[in-house]
Amino acid sequence: MDQTVPQMTIVCMIISSIVGFAIPIVLFLYFRFKMKADIFPFFAGCLVMLVFAMILEPGVHQIVLGSSVGGRIQNNVWLYGLYGGLMAGLFEETGRLLAFKSILRSHSGNDANALMYGAGHGGLESVVILGVSMISNIAVAFMVNNGTISEFTDPLTGDALARAEAGIAALTTTGSLAFLLGALERIFAVTLQIALSVLVWFAVNGSGRMSLYLAAILIHFFIDAAAVILSGFDIPLLAIEAVIGILTAGTAVFAKRVWDTEHQKNRTE
Repeated sequence: MDQTVPQMTIVCMIISSIVGFAIPIVLFLYFRFKMKADIFPFFAGCLVMLVFAMILEPGVHQIVLGSSVGGRIQNNVWLYGLYGGLMAGLFEETGRLLAFKSILRSHSGNDANALMYGAGHGGLESVVILGVSMISNIAVAFMVNNGTISEFTDPLTGDALARAEAGIAALTTTGSLAFLLGALERIFAVTLQIALSVLVWFAVNGSGRMSLYLAAILIHFFIDAAAVILSGFDIPLLAIEAVIGILTAGTAVFAKRVWDTEHQKNRTE
């Protein structure tokens, strides 16, 4: 393979990988020492993300997308976006709800734990989706540039080989700055995870308005679906991220208003 991965692309991937690992660490330290949150909610958030979003949800995807209707869903960007957004909203927000009602019940007296939980929930996702994946991309990039990529591709056949070749082609042809957008996207994603955690937290520990839980599902569904559907059309990645950023900011403002109201009630009770 005579193509190479530009050095600037590798630099951007290194920056994005660092951001992916730094996000949960910085948030953990901030919420722990500035907001006086407990430690356990962070790891509870990691656990729920792992179980509900990385184990249970993919298991359902295998069943649904492997069924007779799976092909129709995957071949229609609208159906795929709506399906993916609905599953993400249902699994992750239900995971939050169950965690707040069970293993985090003894931590319900400190509203800052909603933020700490969100940092863990979104932080693990940041590490896996951005940090680890960029390390993998960097390793492949070095193999391409030093001429040893065949050691990776030669044992592969069929679909595995096709996916590997497509990934390598993406590394050599995608603009360098596009890899920095991954870091921006994770910042938006973690902000959203924290905001949604606040909504579900007060659905359980506030005035008991389960409508906040339903709102979290709908918001999660809408934003995830929008991201998938927009990416299925010839829309610049920066424009898609701008839309997601606006939607995330709106969710954060809504969550802040809920926090201001419910947190004040909890303090006066």
